[in-house]
Amino acid sequence: NNHANEVNELITQSKRHHLVMLIDDDPVMAEALSLMLKEEDDIEMHYCPDPCNALSVAEKVQPTLILLDMVMPDIDGLTLLSFLRVNEATRQTPIVALSMNEEATLKANVFIKGGNDYLVKLPDKIEMLARMRYHSESYIRMLQRDDAFSALSVSQRKLAASNLRLQQLTMLDALTSIANRRQFEEAVTIEWRRAIRDKTSLSIVMADVDHFKNCNDHYGHQHGDEVLRQVARTMENSVKRPADLTARYGGEEFIILLPNTSKEGAIKVAERLRSEVEALHLEHAGSAVSPWVTISLGVATINPGIDDRGHQSLVREADRALYQAKKQGRNRVVLAKENSAAHPDAPKNRDSV
Repeated sequence: NNHANEVNELITQSKRHHLVMLIDDDPVMAEALSLMLKEEDDIEMHYCPDPCNALSVAEKVQPTLILLDMVMPDIDGLTLLSFLRVNEATRQTPIVALSMNEEATLKANVFIKGGNDYLVKLPDKIEMLARMRYHSESYIRMLQRDDAFSALSVSQRKLAASNLRLQQLTMLDALTSIANRRQFEEAVTIEWRRAIRDKTSLSIVMADVDHFKNCNDHYGHQHGDEVLRQVARTMENSVKRPADLTARYGGEEFIILLPNTSKEGAIKVAERLRSEVEALHLEHAGSAVSPWVTISLGVATINPGIDDRGHQSLVREADRALYQAKKQGRNRVVLAKENSAAHPDAPKNRDSV
């Protein structure tokens, strides 16, 4: 809004003000033009008698219109016109050629070199003012349009950045700041298709904080939240490949996606995760397993090119393996059995195991 207000203010000011730069070695012409503009409050004139300094003066003055004499010492008008058109500060500034000569060839060359108009000096006042205002206003409108497009482009970039940030936030777990279940579901779908195409294996590790309810009951929910944050951070830092993904699956459950990973590789990753979480030495007086916070993990591996049951089946197998890890005493890694889809579903409340 502030930028839009600034643009509107510039528009308002530019409607009231035309800055005309006269490049002419003849002071009589300058005096005549000055008298012509004496009562025109919206037009200001800047006089440059030396064509050799015209470029530097134009860069400083930033006129909305240039009146350029065609016959001057040291440098002729057509040459200076060419210089003005390649100069970044004046390449789009309207230029009106002034000359005593009405020769058609000279007029044609003016337009070829980039001139906007041609006047035989000294023209009638009404005609002169009309042409000056026309060219100057056209240039000002162009500047306004460019400013508006620039402001719109900035706004669009900011909006795109905000939308991207919002999209990123919807893919993160609010408590732990790692990927959430939604991001995992999208990633596993993509990796499943890639594994089919590349004929590679896909592994999943499911992890659960042992006796987490007891941890909350003993230390309070704030401590429990901090435990989840530290466990999540440790697990995410331990899984290093760009394609690997650690996500909070729900409650005290985490899930790790390991593309192009064999069951042996997945077991190594899971065992490293288990060991590093235990090494945090987070107190857990309510655990029957260890004085420290520990995790149980289930590992499942499928080759999607051979087994077409879908990635949901892979998640279920890892879930059942996790159930077995908890059933066998927790703080351990268990690999899903072959054809584990035939095994009974695990109970929803694993802490009862």
